[in-house]
Formats: sequence, C-alpha cells, structure tokens
Amino acid sequence: MKGEIMQEEGNQEEAYGESVEEYKPKRGVRECLCIPIQWFSMLCREMHWSFVFGVVVIYGISQGIGVALAEVGTKYYMKDVQKVQPSEAQVYKGITSIPWIVKPIWGLLTDVLPFFGYRRRPYFIFAGIIGVVSMLLLSLHENLHLVLALLSLTAGSAGVAIADVTIDACVAQNSISHPSLAADMQSLCAASSSVGSLFGYFISGIFVHLIGPMGVFGLMTIPAGLVVSVGFLLSEPRMHHTSYRQVKQNFVDASKSMWTTLKSEDVWRPCLYMYLSITLSLDVREGMFYWYTESKGGPSFSQESVGFIFSISSVGALLGAILYQYALKEYAFRSLLFWTQLIYGLSGMLDLVLVLRWNLKFGIADYVFVVIVESIAQMTNRLKWMPMLVLSSKLCPSGIEGTFFALLMSIDNVGLLSASWGGGFVLHILRITRTRFDNIWLAILIRNILRITPLWLLFLVPRADPTSSILPTTETMDSKVAIETSDTTNVELVSLVHSVDAK
Repeated sequence: MKGEIMQEEGNQEEAYGESVEEYKPKRGVRECLCIPIQWFSMLCREMHWSFVFGVVVIYGISQGIGVALAEVGTKYYMKDVQKVQPSEAQVYKGITSIPWIVKPIWGLLTDVLPFFGYRRRPYFIFAGIIGVVSMLLLSLHENLHLVLALLSLTAGSAGVAIADVTIDACVAQNSISHPSLAADMQSLCAASSSVGSLFGYFISGIFVHLIGPMGVFGLMTIPAGLVVSVGFLLSEPRMHHTSYRQVKQNFVDASKSMWTTLKSEDVWRPCLYMYLSITLSLDVREGMFYWYTESKGGPSFSQESVGFIFSISSVGALLGAILYQYALKEYAFRSLLFWTQLIYGLSGMLDLVLVLRWNLKFGIADYVFVVIVESIAQMTNRLKWMPMLVLSSKLCPSGIEGTFFALLMSIDNVGLLSASWGGGFVLHILRITRTRFDNIWLAILIRNILRITPLWLLFLVPRADPTSSILPTTETMDSKVAIETSDTTNVELVSLVHSVDAK
C-alpha cells in the first residue's frame, strides 16, 4: 500500500513537471530587453551601486563622451587654430598621452598613500579638479601658445588618466574578491565606454561647428566635474589613524613586489605581446583625418560628417563588447587573440580601398564606406583589447591592484605612444602634408602589413581562459612583501613565481 501511494505521488509529480514544462512561457522581446537591466542590477547588488556609478562616470562620461569630444575638438584645434602638419599633429598626440604612460605612479599613490583615511576617493576629486582647470584655460584663452596648449592638453589627459587608474584599481580589487564577475566588470567598462563614445562622437561634430574647438573644451569641464562627484559618493571604508611614517616603506615594498611580480614569466611574456601588438599597428589616423577634410581628391567631409562617422562607427565598439560578453568571454586568451588580430589586420585593407577610390568604382559612396570601415575597425579592436584587459586584471597581486594594473596598462600606453610616433615618422618620410596625400596609400599598406606580424608572437600569451585562476596559490609563493596600509590591517602583497596554467 505504501509503495503504491509513493508511486502514485511520483506519477503526480511527474505529470505536474510535464505540465509545467509544457506551459512554460517562452522568452519574448520584453524579457530579452530586461536581461541587460537585470545584469546591471546584479552588479549593483554585488559590488555596491557607487562602484557601478563610478565605472559609468569614468568610462562612460569622462572617457566616453569626454574623450570623444576631446579627440574631435583637438583634431580641429591643431588643424585650424594651431595650423600644424599631419606628422606634427601625430607627434603632439603622443605627447599628450604621456600621463597615461606614467600610470604606475598614480596607481602606486592610490595604493600606499591615503588622504584623510581614504585610498581612492581623494584621487577622483584631484583628477576632476585638474580636468576642470585645464579645459577652462584652453577654452578661455584665444591666442594660446602651442607650448601652453600642449601643456594644458597634457594636464587634461593627466586628469583623465588619474581617474582611470583609480577606477581600474577598484575594478582589479573587485576582480580578486569576486573572481567569477571579472569578465562582467570588464564588459561593464567596455559597454559604458562604447555607449559614451557613441553619444560623444554624435554631438562632437555639431558642437565643433556651432561653438568651435575651444567651445568644445569648455563643455569638457562637465565630465571633469562629474569625476569630482565620484570622489564624494564612492563607498570606501575609512582607515583610522593612518601612519604616514610608513609611506616611504610602503613605496619601497610595493616597488619590490611589482618588480618581483613583473620578472615572472607568466607576466612579462603577455606584457611583451601586448606592447608589440600595439606598437606594430602604426597610427596614421591624423594623416587620414587631414585627407578626409582637406584633400580635393578625397571625400572632403564637413565637421558634422566627421562627428557622425565617428559616432556611428563607435557602434562597432559597442557590438564588440556585447559579442565578447555573450559569446566569446569564455574562450581561451590565445585562440581568441589569434582570430581577432587576424581580422583586425585584414580589415585595415579597407582603408586602402578607400584612399585608392575603388569604392566609387563599385558604386559605394564615401560616407557609407567610411562608416563601414570605421565600424569594423572599432569592433575588431575592442574584441582584441578586452581579453587582454581581463588577463591583466587577473595578474594583479592583492594589495597593489591599482599599481600593478596601472603598470600593465602603461605598457600598453607606451605601445600606443610608439605607434603614434612611428606613424608620424612614416607620414613625414612619405612627405604627407596638409595638402599632399600622394603616398597616403603606402602608409596604410605598411601599417596593415605590420598588423599581421603579432600572429607569430602569440606563443607569449597563456592558453588559460578568463575563468581560470592566473595567480598562484599561497603555497607556491616564493616571496611575500607585507605593506602596512593602516594601523590595524596588513595587506599581503604576493609575487607571481610559478605558472598554474600550461603554455
């Protein structure tokens, strides 16, 4: 009797399960649209809303909208106000990026030198104030000397860089405490940056036309002011009775830990690949910009058209971030970088089609073709960049997350500087000027050939996937450096010595 009753109950449960499965509602468009909102809400619950707010402001508004306005505004400022040559503009672009190269200094300060008991919040405030002052100087001074203009642009870049390294420290710290959400945090950063860039580039050309590049610099005080608000709103535990006598020792210990970590084969090999892959992709965009707007044989795009092109093409970066989040984030670093680097190199050939005017022979208008080319370039560049960001965040030792992540990013920025100056050198050698573009096709061809060469360097990248633990366990550490961050808490800094993933 008991067995019959249990069997009958089991049959009822089975029938009920089949009924539930049979009448289970399918996901509609509304449910699909709610997925990003639910994902965003999940991150707010897990990380605290102020962290998510900081990522959106720094990556979306400061680096997305602000950098988009700065890029278009600076291009026209150098071209129309300062009246420099394309090769010179390429070199000056590299100079203004120098604050990004010294990011380890900003990261080291955020890790070991707190102010008023806080490690991150004061640096957001300081970065925002620098940005506001430098942009006001550029916008209010009509006949600013080129040297002073470069100093102001560099100072504004420093403000963005300090805010960037500070939020990167928060991301790296949360990646260690929430390793399963490391890829999601990078996706949040990339999505915020892409959406911000989309909007920023959309309005950049309009505002350059309406108020000029100097007026655009005035608008950039708004993103800088929002960075200040992040400093006041960020949720961060306060360290009481901080001993500033230990600051010097903290710097020494952090430097030793960074050097020990960087010497590890698991670290310097992917760092070398990151640097070479960026350096070998020469930056000749200033020459392309002058050709877009000045060449009589070229498209001769207006200011609004340039802004719209950059805006629409930034959708490619957003699609790249979405594609990585929902389809590619679990793939191994090496295999994903192979295909993205290959596509990135081949897509550059479309620029060659444009400057040789072959697109017109196929009946494709310049405006449409440029949007397609820029969108593909942005998407492939984003897909190539995001795996390296995830890998970099997983290589950061606990306690100096900001410093070491900044060090890894500064290596990439040195690569960007090398690519910019290398591109400027190529433009100069090929005699590409404000009005002469006969050899622009050759500069693009040289760049595209060099883009393919990093494929032979992929052996430097580990085979691990983003869900794997890159840092060795405590038992495998050969050296440990303790840095005192407060009078009651010691954060142990560990170095990478052994590999946990087979190459």
